[in-house]
Amino acid sequence: MSISTIVSSSLTSSKFRSLPVTSPSSSHLTYLSKPSSFTLHFNTPKFTITSLLRNSNPQSPLSAISTTAQQNLAHTSSLHPTETKTLHFVKYQGLGNDFIMVNNLDSMEPKVSPEQAVKLCDRNFGIGGDGVIFAMPGRNGTDYTMRIFNSDGSEPEMCGNGVRCFAKFIADLNSLNGGQSFTVHTGAGLIIPEIQPDGKVKVDMGEPVLKASEIPTKIPPNKDQSVVNAKLDVDGVDWYVTCVSMGNPHCVTFSLGDRNLGPDDFNVADIGPKFEHHSLFPARTNTEFVQVLSRTHLKMLVWERGAGATLACGTGACAVVVAAVLEGRSERNCTVDLPGGPLEIEWRKEDNHVYMTGPAEVVFYGSVQL
Repeated sequence: MSISTIVSSSLTSSKFRSLPVTSPSSSHLTYLSKPSSFTLHFNTPKFTITSLLRNSNPQSPLSAISTTAQQNLAHTSSLHPTETKTLHFVKYQGLGNDFIMVNNLDSMEPKVSPEQAVKLCDRNFGIGGDGVIFAMPGRNGTDYTMRIFNSDGSEPEMCGNGVRCFAKFIADLNSLNGGQSFTVHTGAGLIIPEIQPDGKVKVDMGEPVLKASEIPTKIPPNKDQSVVNAKLDVDGVDWYVTCVSMGNPHCVTFSLGDRNLGPDDFNVADIGPKFEHHSLFPARTNTEFVQVLSRTHLKMLVWERGAGATLACGTGACAVVVAAVLEGRSERNCTVDLPGGPLEIEWRKEDNHVYMTGPAEVVFYGSVQL
């Protein structure tokens, strides 16, 4: 797949910088007024990318993107009749969990097939991503509908980091500021994200599902109708697991045999697929491997169903806090460290809902011929 890209970075500015695309034949490196600022252009047919790199200053608002960027975001709202095979997209990431966002607001039919999603998510021959997310018209009285195809072409019910990126995408398209929320229909039901004043996204993820048959898992319930700290044989090794659904199935483990997990106890790439495809998870499962640092601080690694080892999983972080509370390991409000960074998770006792707060950032926008 051929690529045309623009990279614009300024380490001294509080906003994104972007410069216009040069002609298809151009290839040059241009330094701006400061040595830390530069623009790199290299162009070939069929694939155009504009990359936006955020200021390293942590106080820089995530919503501060250039007028040019917003115009390009708005350009994704429709496909020109003569460009029926051209897909306009914007790539976002939440703690390193990255997604190809597609403005699909003119149709309830995804502009990309599952097979095309696999190709687009390929990090060597495509755009690269953990999934393709479609922003669609709302249904059942909601403002929007979110669908996602994983990097393997499967379609999950929900994605926590994905819904934050979805929310930021909608906010950028509509120039929404902090304090505004909207409703999103997903395969896991109603989700309500809210853009925070600091640019982060807080999401009401709804109530966790604990009934084993609804997660679903065939592990025999050992606490009412739930699976809490139950033994699970995985390839001849005993693990102790708690099962939770956040609209998608999760298997959370803090214990290997009779001891708590340590950083060198396992290899996620080796053990993750064995959990995912275990016969006791009829719909496969996401798996979280957790260390308890304190009663308000957890650390996790994740193997995602359909995506493999990723840098972050929002629904997984929510499931981890629910499981930690059920096992008596943590409070209801925790910081959860993932390889891509921290999420703030609260399982609120008053309404039984789980709330997730974390970042979502635009990476680049572009177009690709399908």
